[in-house]
Amino acid sequence: MSTVFVVNSGSSSIKYQLIDLDTEKALMTGLIERIGEPGSFIADHAEGMAVVLAKLGDIDDLLAVGHRVVHGGSDFDGPTLITAEVEREIDALSRLAPLHNPANLLGIRAARAALPNVPHVAVFDTAFHQTMPPESYTYAIPKAIAHEYKVRRYGFHGTSHKYVSEQAAIVLGKPLTSLRTIVLHLGNGASATAVDGGKSIDTSMGMTPLQGLVMGTRSGDIDPAVLVHLNRAAGMSITELDVMLNRESGLLGLTGSGDMRDVQTAAIAGDEDAELALQVWRHRIRHYIGAYYAQLGGLDALVFTAGVGENNGLLRRRALAGLEHLGIMIDNDRNELASKAARVISPVGAPVTVMVIPTNEELEIARQVASIV
Repeated sequence: MSTVFVVNSGSSSIKYQLIDLDTEKALMTGLIERIGEPGSFIADHAEGMAVVLAKLGDIDDLLAVGHRVVHGGSDFDGPTLITAEVEREIDALSRLAPLHNPANLLGIRAARAALPNVPHVAVFDTAFHQTMPPESYTYAIPKAIAHEYKVRRYGFHGTSHKYVSEQAAIVLGKPLTSLRTIVLHLGNGASATAVDGGKSIDTSMGMTPLQGLVMGTRSGDIDPAVLVHLNRAAGMSITELDVMLNRESGLLGLTGSGDMRDVQTAAIAGDEDAELALQVWRHRIRHYIGAYYAQLGGLDALVFTAGVGENNGLLRRRALAGLEHLGIMIDNDRNELASKAARVISPVGAPVTVMVIPTNEELEIARQVASIV
């Protein structure tokens, strides 16, 4: 048995890959969308899973099924064999991730019903960040309230940050345990993580994926009193504020588009709002680079990953311009080279190695599944 079926279930979708562990290549990849929506021929996740399995065909060599779960709270610090009790705990954590965990659970239940004779493993986005020290994850609010309602920083994109930081060590040919690394996962969702010796010691996302960097539709860092002010002055409800911060802010709120490609095109054409949005986006990234440089006590590698980080040389250059005094610099020719491979984009001999490493969260999930099955 050498294959792992990786499932990433959304509220109306099932994204999947079948990965061969011997070659670490995807044998099949796909996406089922609009599950349960009007006009769809797929009524629920059980029917969606049946369609997926029909596409996969013969999977007699299946080792296990790996499920992406967004929020594991402080209960899960690694891949976990799914049982009825684990399902209940994932469900209980839905109050911390109401848009994600219920959808993840739908996929788990559909897959367990369809494939009852193979192990099912949950891999949590938050698990990699469970190595953060208390001073990194603790919010300065009343201790009793924080404890009762599980209020603390958890961090997300953990499978990506783990995979990329480990690949960085391979590219550099150095032991992971010796490296101080900052990983910038820059996509529609975005986060930064300080990785010391292979362990997360700080990350920009918080109790939810809202905190931190400027994202496509999410605000990132904001003074909490802004919400109090808008509630009092504008009469905005908790629901309205939640929608504003998660779905109407970020690049979308600043420019009218949440797509970085549109924003960049508009900025090049002279749109002042788009240019300001890029400057705010850049400013926030540099804020975290500086903070994590201090937390790590120096820096060996800085890595770009995810859609924007992997594919946009201009924005990589803008993000790091002026950081030469920290030993962080980019070689323009290397940076502009079109490639899907992991690569170094800093000059030869630079104090900090700057890299672009394509993330592969599905492969990371498969590896973690294999580690316990």
